[in-house]
Amino acid sequence: MRIASVVCVYRGDRMMAVGQLHSAAKVDRGAYPYRMKDLCEKTGLPRQVVHFYIQQGLVPEGRKTGRNMAYYGDEHLERILLVRRLQHERFLPLRAIKAMLDEQDEAFSPAQRAFVNELKSRLSRTLGARTARPATISTVELVEKFGVHARDLDEMIEMGLVGATEEKGADGRVRRVIARDDVWILETFAQFRALGFSEDIGFGPKDIGIYAEAMSNLLGQETKLLAERLSRLSPEVAAKMIEQAAPIIHSFLARYHDALMKNYLATL
Repeated sequence: MRIASVVCVYRGDRMMAVGQLHSAAKVDRGAYPYRMKDLCEKTGLPRQVVHFYIQQGLVPEGRKTGRNMAYYGDEHLERILLVRRLQHERFLPLRAIKAMLDEQDEAFSPAQRAFVNELKSRLSRTLGARTARPATISTVELVEKFGVHARDLDEMIEMGLVGATEEKGADGRVRRVIARDDVWILETFAQFRALGFSEDIGFGPKDIGIYAEAMSNLLGQETKLLAERLSRLSPEVAAKMIEQAAPIIHSFLARYHDALMKNYLATL
């Protein structure tokens, strides 16, 4: 007769059975080959940063085999690299990155996510994601150029409408910058200001935030729809269809908004 004994390990007021640790130790090392030090070596990030990403819910927890031991898979490695890329290439704050990733995790099955990754690599540069750190421009320079208040740009950055980061200039001084690809957002806001949509009558960056929110919601629905329908096709065919459909969608949105405005005014 085999007698099983359970030895308990105390950690403060927590108690974990060694038997539980042994059962948790059954991890498929083929699927989860990395330890924390491996993730750090492959990403070039210190342990503290990786732990922070996990604590903030940006990266899923590993498969634990004990109180201080866990194993990680390629999905963990890819997520860490994605978060870092969004921080340093899109200049997105972590809360904005988490919101995007949470939405994608809910929208896509693992198979759909794999399809979207295949699709992304086949899209042209026009639609494809940035693959390198973008050219930047000083926020001070932009504020002076467009004649808006610095607090307006600060609010856009706080809203996540524009991403910003800090870098050293030629003079060695640290300056705040945004990607040149995002300059058009501040330029558009300056055009509203020039038309009389001033701070004096209550207009500010939060008012164009309604358009950003609407478009973000629309994009979420679009990507879910495309992943469900186009995943039946090859990534090459799907990428070509999306590239050809994008200008049609953009035209439809502008014209439909115009039609809605006219119909609404007709009812007054």
